[in-house]
Amino acid sequence: MIPVEEARNRILRALAPVAAETLPLAAAGGRVLARPVHARLTQPPADVSAMDGYAVRAADAAEGALLRVAGSAPAGHPFAGAVNPGEAVRIFTGAVVPAGADGILLQEDAEASEGRVRVGEAVRAGRWIRRRGLDFEEGETLLPAGRRLTARDVGLAAAANHPWLTVHRRPRIGVLATGDEIALPGEPIPPGGIVSSNAHALAALVRAAGGEPLVLPIAPDDEAAIAEAAEAARGCDLLVTTGGASVGEHDLVQSALGPGGFALDFWRIAMRPGKPLIWGRLGQTPLLGLPGNPVSALVCGVVFLLPALHRLSGLPDAAGPRTARVRLGSALPENDRRFDFLRARLERTAEGDVSVLPFPVQDSSMLKTLARADALVLRPPHAPAAATGDAVEAILLADLGV
Repeated sequence: MIPVEEARNRILRALAPVAAETLPLAAAGGRVLARPVHARLTQPPADVSAMDGYAVRAADAAEGALLRVAGSAPAGHPFAGAVNPGEAVRIFTGAVVPAGADGILLQEDAEASEGRVRVGEAVRAGRWIRRRGLDFEEGETLLPAGRRLTARDVGLAAAANHPWLTVHRRPRIGVLATGDEIALPGEPIPPGGIVSSNAHALAALVRAAGGEPLVLPIAPDDEAAIAEAAEAARGCDLLVTTGGASVGEHDLVQSALGPGGFALDFWRIAMRPGKPLIWGRLGQTPLLGLPGNPVSALVCGVVFLLPALHRLSGLPDAAGPRTARVRLGSALPENDRRFDFLRARLERTAEGDVSVLPFPVQDSSMLKTLARADALVLRPPHAPAAATGDAVEAILLADLGV
């Protein structure tokens, strides 16, 4: 068995970002930039007013001064002339500050009557004016390559006059569940069988991470059927299988795919849940073989599949899920040689602090427990016993969108 960190590093070293495509700006949210975004203009393009009021010369706008209103400057309709001594120009938020003006008399500090305006509070030069280039300058790098675009980023790119963006396409991930005993939800369940949850759960995880899942039909415990099903994923960027990864007579993934060119990199991880994990390559297609137990499959999806998706999507800092330091709400015994990922819930204490409480039963078949979990508490190999109140590392599942 190899350590969790080594396994993840070997997976990430074998992957590269997928190709780029150019999309309309409105469709680029959530994608990862393949090229940086540079400003195509200066924003704002001129000095503009930050408030409604009057554009004035500060030297003329002492408290009590009476100024002649020479015109108006709505946003999008600049005043054609200049502000001369003793004059003011009615101005609105976002409008270009007329030549000659160096301050804004706020609307609430002005009394207008019969073409004139009286200054209620002295105007300070530069006050309430947004200078040209305050936000960004033409040619400035606004968004680096490798950034996953948020709604805020899309707004910035729009302001910088980009109707199209070059992003990495969505990684295509084949998902293949195997086993005679499983049936899709809503289909007849074979004698002694169960409903398959892994394919749908992993497809949802792939979508949440920005990938495009291809859920393949269930393959029975038959080498020819598994090989045929896997062949349908040859065009994918990654094939994920579930089940058939252990050492039983019906765990057939490796033997089924061998004749088709499967090359094994490693097998079996020193972790719980999820020891029987496969990593290799089926021809040109990377293959990640996850355990069949539903909790094991999803925990391995968080620990290994999500970082793989991040690397394929073009994120430069693809690594293991980020962790947070939290306080234990209950004691834990010392750990053995395998890295434990304990399903746990978060609870707010009477003092207002947050503690983490691992569920008392950690069976790898219990999806209800996983669905109710807020965190995975990390217990490294041979971790000593931990008391209530001790700090531990945990993966906060809500942060991952899963």
